Amino acid sequence: MPGSHHRIVIIGTGFAGVGMAIRLRQAGIDDFVVLERAETVGGVWRDNVYPGCQCDVPSHLYSYSFAPKADWTRSYPLREEIWRYLEDCADQFDVRRSIRFNTPVTAAHWDEHRRRWRIETPDGELTADALVAGVGALSEPNLTDVPGIESFDGPVFHSATWRHDVDLTGRTVAVIGTGSSAIQFVPRIQPLVEKLVVFQRTPPWVVPQMDAAIGPEWQRRYARHPWLQRIVRLWQYWSREVTVSGWTRMSFMRHVTRHVATKHLERQVVDPDLRRRLTPPYEIGCKRILLSDTWYPAIQKPNVELVETAVREIRPGAVVGADGVEHAADTIIFGTGFRVTTHPGFDHIVGRDGVNLGDLWREKGMEAYLGTTVAGFPNLFLMTGPNTGLGHSSIVFILESQFTYVLGALRAMAERGVAAFDPRPAIQAAYNLEIQKRLAKSVWNSGGCSSWYLDARGQNPTLWPGSTIEFRRRLRKFDVDAYESLERVAAAADAPAAAAVGTGD
Repeated sequence: MPGSHHRIVIIGTGFAGVGMAIRLRQAGIDDFVVLERAETVGGVWRDNVYPGCQCDVPSHLYSYSFAPKADWTRSYPLREEIWRYLEDCADQFDVRRSIRFNTPVTAAHWDEHRRRWRIETPDGELTADALVAGVGALSEPNLTDVPGIESFDGPVFHSATWRHDVDLTGRTVAVIGTGSSAIQFVPRIQPLVEKLVVFQRTPPWVVPQMDAAIGPEWQRRYARHPWLQRIVRLWQYWSREVTVSGWTRMSFMRHVTRHVATKHLERQVVDPDLRRRLTPPYEIGCKRILLSDTWYPAIQKPNVELVETAVREIRPGAVVGADGVEHAADTIIFGTGFRVTTHPGFDHIVGRDGVNLGDLWREKGMEAYLGTTVAGFPNLFLMTGPNTGLGHSSIVFILESQFTYVLGALRAMAERGVAAFDPRPAIQAAYNLEIQKRLAKSVWNSGGCSSWYLDARGQNPTLWPGSTIEFRRRLRKFDVDAYESLERVAAAADAPAAAAVGTGD
């Protein structure tokens, strides 16, 4: 493998990497390799092993449209089932043989002279005509830099790197953060610990999860009648798609969701003072809306203390809040999310004229064209790139739209006999101006909160400001005119000739 050349190199084996590999194989393209830093597939669902880890998108919707799973056991899929699903897909579609495990990418450089990507790994270098980055937005934990953390004399870990070797029974645990991970693991560890101190800067909006078991009888029905599962998936899709106007502009739908969340809080929290402390001071949807039927009950247990402040410093055996109050603890768990707008994986990608993608985005903000390609980085395709995140539906739908777009680009390269496509800077700039103007009117930008959706400039490089139908329509066909075509050069004559690309449909 070191020193080899491939038509496509894919980084990562989460939903993005496995799905792209499947669609390539279905299109008749076998000259690709997938590089995975771990020893098995799964991405975020392999790595996040904290207690209670579960998806907040319904099971039938959180899967590839071309690979339905009839035997989901719950309405909302558990982390273990999603991981097994990706493992099964890798086997079912015969992509595992193209994966190089335990092979992290240390650098990727665009070679302008030969017009190909040079990808460096600990085992050596390989080259590719196109590079597909499926690193995932939620793959790098956000470890808050709290003064004194190195002095703490007990276990300290992030929810994404959960330490199962640490027995929490009888411990005094400080949990920093109240995001989507914390509201899942806090109810699970609360019965085990002696005391639980939860540091909450701002409370989240929480709605009922309404999770339920899917029994063997229904699993058999879905297996015997695939059309029945397709109907359920379609209903789940449209029931979420109609809510998008509630987040992109003020509408009746947002009022309905706020009413549901408020009633949920009132039903589960009787104490009016605690209810006040758990009521968000910002518009619903400004931050990620969380699903849970167990969060509020856990917070009210006698061994749980809710601290409404950020963390100022950490001392040996204690965590100090912004108010100066010291709280004893022998274990600290961070539930502080991920580095979405400052993902370190992009620091390893270098495009034309030696431009580092991480440096470029830190200087000017994260930008891409259609969330998939970046000017100055020919034949680089980002899966779930800037402004592809969703506040209402399944990211798998977005990924499948991007798979189609990448296949269209490969087809266009083969048909035109060109080496690469590079987005025109003016086209990319106009696109991002449109996206940011639309986002300025959305609840994510104007809802009165500070969230991980926004970068240090107050821009929103994270979310898509419209319906998933619009996104799919925009990526349905590769728009060649939006790109500069780079002709093949003689130096690349040793590379295999491009084969015809099928539709993949």
